[in-house]
Amino acid sequence: MNKALHTFALMGATTALLLTGCKSGKDTSSTPETRGEVRIVEYCSGPEFLTNGEYFRASATGTSPQREIAKKIARQNAEATLARAVEATVEIVAENQATQLGFGTTEEATSKFNELSRTIVNKKLTGAITICQELTMTEGKKYIAYLAIELSGGELADAYVEGLKQEERIRAEYNYDQFKDTFEEVMSTYREQ
Repeated sequence: MNKALHTFALMGATTALLLTGCKSGKDTSSTPETRGEVRIVEYCSGPEFLTNGEYFRASATGTSPQREIAKKIARQNAEATLARAVEATVEIVAENQATQLGFGTTEEATSKFNELSRTIVNKKLTGAITICQELTMTEGKKYIAYLAIELSGGELADAYVEGLKQEERIRAEYNYDQFKDTFEEVMSTYREQ
């Protein structure tokens, strides 16, 4: 009888394993929480903090055991992101406009535009407005600074046009109104995204 009981128990265990193996791989009762997932809140991010047709925007974070250093890192990261976005936009505008210049090559004109772009962006970044700032502390006593900043596209275009007027070779043949129209057209693509 002991042998029959052992065989019966082995058959029961095998059946249980087979039924478990055949069970659907989709567990409908599973939720992110039951799987151990934790919702992450990203402060100063989302659609309202993205570049649009009027403003260049950037969000960033900074982490440090020192509160002010965390804020400084977040600002530097946001400014670097903002600078890249502005330079990319101006590069598109410069490539569109470079063919209109009556001197040298397209590469020469684009190079002038990009050089001017870097100068203007560096000057304007100091005036970037903070539109969101949050500060948290981790269990490990580190600060995390969240930051979003913005620059006015219109003001940037105006500063760029003023810079172009200072370039003697460009000033004689450049159509500033067309530059602003092209700039606004490129900015409007952000609004559509």
